[in-house]
Amino acid sequence: MPKKHLALERIESHEKLCRIMQKQTHQKIISIETDIKELKNHMRYAMTALVGGMFAIIIILFEKL
Repeated sequence: MPKKHLALERIESHEKLCRIMQKQTHQKIISIETDIKELKNHMRYAMTALVGGMFAIIIILFEKL
């Protein structure tokens, strides 16, 4: 086999591997973005509950004055 043909084959196989890895990386990034969005929603719910609870405690304390 000529060296050029072997080198071209190696380059093509490397490019194919890179495309596969790039696709997998892209899928992982999308998955991580989805997880982060869900976590942000959970944090918003927790923050709302915490602020609501603190507000309720403040109202109860003012009523006792």
